[in-house]
Parts: sequence; structure tokens; C-alpha cells
Amino acid sequence: MQAFQDYYPENLAHCYGCGRNNAQGHQIKTFWDGDETVTHFQPLPEHTAIPGFVYGGLLASLIDCHCTGTAAAAMYRAENRSMDSQPAFRFVTGSLQVSYLKPTPLGPLLEIRGRVKEIKGRKVVVEATVFAEGEATARGEVVALQMPDSFVAK
Repeated sequence: MQAFQDYYPENLAHCYGCGRNNAQGHQIKTFWDGDETVTHFQPLPEHTAIPGFVYGGLLASLIDCHCTGTAAAAMYRAENRSMDSQPAFRFVTGSLQVSYLKPTPLGPLLEIRGRVKEIKGRKVVVEATVFAEGEATARGEVVALQMPDSFVAK
């Protein structure tokens, strides 16, 4: 099964968090799991905030990219289209809100679960929760906006 990010057009697959064309990035992979979406990510030692715990900025970036990927997949699903159909849906972050519920331990595989709250026009609101060993450690909400055609490098 292909991840949502595997369908991103070549020219839009460079994001640090989710771009398959960014060798230095996180390269997260997101999938449907029923009505939720799921991403797994293994933090590395360089993702340390203080010894033994994950840097909060990493958690924010995982929530951000998980949610924008979920927004794209949700839009395809809402229009009953396959993810390889054209025109491609790609979303950018309009807003990102993150709440840190408890320190996230460095070591365990993280699971990020998302749920679409709203689709309205070119906007999709997605909420996501980060879990470490089954415990929720961070929660966020992203307002994802469909990327305009004019949003390209010059």
C-alpha cells in the first residue's frame, strides 16, 4: 500500500517533514486506518530536547505534516477520486496549534493518529494526537489550505 506522500507530484515532494525528495527530512508516511489516519515515526538521538525526551519542535512538525497529508487524502476521498488522479491536491498550513500533554520519551516508536474535523471549500481542519507506548503526549490541530497554483518557486 502506498502512503499519501507517495502520491505527491515530484515538484511538490521536497518538504522537510513529508517530502520523499528530501533526503535529510523526516519522510513520514501516512495511511488510512478506517476513518483515522496513522503515521509512525522513530525519533533519533538528534531529536533530543533534554536527555531522554523528544524535542517539541519535532512533535509539531510531525503533527503539521501528518495533518496536511491527511487533508489531501480526505479531499480525494470526499471527491471519490483516486490519489493519483489530476489535478493533484496539495495542502499548506494555514494554522498549527499544538498542546504538549506530557513529555515524550526518546526511544519508543511514535504513532500519530489524525481525524478530519471539517472540509469546507479549499479548507480542511484536521486534529492529530501523538502517542508514545500508547500514551498521548501531544495533540494538535491544523487548518490546511489547498495550495494555490501560484504557490510555486520562481
